Amino acid sequence: MSKFRAACVQLRSGDDVAENIRETEKLVRAAARDGAHFVATPENTTLMAPDGGAKLAHSHEEARDPALPVFGSLAKELGVWLLIGSLAIKVSDTKTANRSFLFSPDGKVTARYSKIHLFDVNLPSGELYRESNTVAGGDEAVVAATPWGKIGLSVCYDIRFPQLYRRMAQKGAFAFTAPSAFTETTGKAHWHVLLRARAIENGAFVIAPAQGGLHANGRRTYGHSLIVDPWGEILAEGGTEPGVFAADIDPRLSVEARGKVPSLEHDRAFGLA
Repeated sequence: MSKFRAACVQLRSGDDVAENIRETEKLVRAAARDGAHFVATPENTTLMAPDGGAKLAHSHEEARDPALPVFGSLAKELGVWLLIGSLAIKVSDTKTANRSFLFSPDGKVTARYSKIHLFDVNLPSGELYRESNTVAGGDEAVVAATPWGKIGLSVCYDIRFPQLYRRMAQKGAFAFTAPSAFTETTGKAHWHVLLRARAIENGAFVIAPAQGGLHANGRRTYGHSLIVDPWGEILAEGGTEPGVFAADIDPRLSVEARGKVPSLEHDRAFGLA
């Protein structure tokens, strides 16, 4: 139950994979210099493609992805736990998985999670998203063991589905990661509310690194990377510019919050008339 320092790396990734890797590495190093023991990057860390077809064209099978060896070596060199929020991993000729990877300080992948809930929506602003056209959704929640306790993994749109976080909390997770690339429209309306709600209702920390700003492909993301404590208080927050946003995490605060509001113990099965 020792304390540790967590950092969100906020990015503005484009469609140049090599450049995105370099920028991520630079900011992860900055986070480590600041004393971070756990560093998390956003959804679509190495590729924000203009559409699903372009993303598929620039993607690789996991064994051939060029970013994974770089990030594994980086975690080992810096001696940090490194969550790469998500990479587009090719799983068939027509689809990728939106997959999160957790590296331990020995440079090995200790957990991987494929985004379960896919973002298919027509927004009032005219923005159209059909993630399921080119992305295969995952079907398994993942709770990873770390020196500080169990951490539940999620990605972006997942945060609108509270049952996922409840299940992970019931499996012992004291914290959740929620790497994201929220649109500016939905981010302004819902980002803070949803993340604070997931923290409060489960008595858990939420570590949510984000993409932010106007990307080269014309997409605008909300940014505002957040670290939220189990009582719903915001410990660290970014704006829209790339950078590092860190906070000290005390896992005992999760125990205290769950003692004050023991809702995890009060869950009941029920029918619907």
